[in-house]
Amino acid sequence: MDLPAVCRVPPCCYNRRQPLFSSPSITPQKHMTAHFIRFVLRNKGSVVCRLSETETEPDKNDDKSDKEADGLNLNDPVADKSLELNSQAHQDKDQPLGMLENTSLENNNGAQVNEQSGVEPQQLDESIRIPKETVEILRDQVFGFDTFFVTSQEPYEGGVLFKGNLRGQAAKTYEKVSKRMQEKLGDDYKLFLLINPEDDKPVVVVVPRMTLQPEATAVPEWFAAGAFGLITVFTLLLRNVPALQSNLLSVFDNLDLLKNGLPGALITAFLLVVHEVSHRFVATEVGIKLGIPYFVPSWQIGSFGAITRILNVVPKREDLLKVAAAGPLAGFSVGLILLLSGFILPPTDGIGIIIDPSVFHESFLAGGIAKLLLGDVLKEGTPISVNPLVIWAWAGLLINSFNSIPAGELDGGRVAFAMWGRKASARLSALSIGLLGISSLLNDVAFYWVVLIFFLQRGPIAPLSEEISDPDNKYMALGVVVLLLGLLVCLPYPFPFSNEAATTGF
Repeated sequence: MDLPAVCRVPPCCYNRRQPLFSSPSITPQKHMTAHFIRFVLRNKGSVVCRLSETETEPDKNDDKSDKEADGLNLNDPVADKSLELNSQAHQDKDQPLGMLENTSLENNNGAQVNEQSGVEPQQLDESIRIPKETVEILRDQVFGFDTFFVTSQEPYEGGVLFKGNLRGQAAKTYEKVSKRMQEKLGDDYKLFLLINPEDDKPVVVVVPRMTLQPEATAVPEWFAAGAFGLITVFTLLLRNVPALQSNLLSVFDNLDLLKNGLPGALITAFLLVVHEVSHRFVATEVGIKLGIPYFVPSWQIGSFGAITRILNVVPKREDLLKVAAAGPLAGFSVGLILLLSGFILPPTDGIGIIIDPSVFHESFLAGGIAKLLLGDVLKEGTPISVNPLVIWAWAGLLINSFNSIPAGELDGGRVAFAMWGRKASARLSALSIGLLGISSLLNDVAFYWVVLIFFLQRGPIAPLSEEISDPDNKYMALGVVVLLLGLLVCLPYPFPFSNEAATTGF
């Protein structure tokens, strides 16, 4: 007689319960008939304990049955298959407890880590999951006391999540473990060294490498990117020709309007290109593959910049910081040079454009530079003439500053993630989107930008191979500069300029 019993524990308990089998000795009796007894103990609708009793004919080989029962365990593929069939048969009534280790932990713990850590391998069939032999090799031969001492493991979608204690520096540990896994298992699996968001302790996730392939888009990337690029060229021209904004069809009557808006569109487009080229140059240096940039058109400022996907797994946070900060730093540098040149150089036609000084209150950086270079010429309520280069460069700086907001997968969001980690950057992202949402009540540009972030760029950022090591201090300083410049461009200039009465009084 076999008495298999499996006790179910609450999901919050991580103690594993293995099947307990009892094979008591009984006196064989003749004319014994086969029967099956099932006992299920429930607590508030959930199965707490299940017992089953099976008796067989006396002429059968009882010793053989006992040995088969004693050898039964959850790791037996046949037992797993039987439990899966039992699960399908009793899905609505009671869940088979033999599947608790595979289903409960995967659905609960795995889902939590998936949502917060950002690891998103594809859902796979059972045949593509990591075999048990591979898991044993990882535990016994890849990990160890000198690298990562495993204390527990949990199924994680297509792979396995290992909890344990990290030995030594994260970067060196990751290098050792990756080398050992390469020697033992080849290139079939990918290893991630992450921070568990539940307790802020290191965890290792191993998934089949085939699950990390980038998703194919419904429309070819080059076609969609080209379409967005053409629309962006049109909105850049539209932004620099005020006459077209009131009467779009007038362009067919007077093509010179487009010619007049071409210099401004080219300056802004040049800043966009500098931004993207800098991203790609640094990405090539650190081994990161970038997708085709999608330039986002804007009716208000010409363009919102470009959305660029990262196609492979980023090795570490410092590499992500280098790539994310390169674009804004280059854009801000060139934009500031053009802005200063616009304030210093006289207009080419001797007239320039007439603006009200109040527009400089919209940016702390532009207002501060205008006050510094123009001095008493900048008076409240008195229009002034400036070189159009000031407005064109300012538009480019504004586009860079929007992309430097620490939110989602924007450049600023990636910079914040690389500097302070996943949890801190997620909180900063939520705060930034909230403040941007409040400002959108007064500014239509902010409204469209927050909508774009929410639908296209809210994240989460894909997991890095090793997310524990902090970047070098010099790269941290560059990240702070990016965030600070973006803030200075977006914040208003609160101090008043000189007025006519105050100037006359002196």
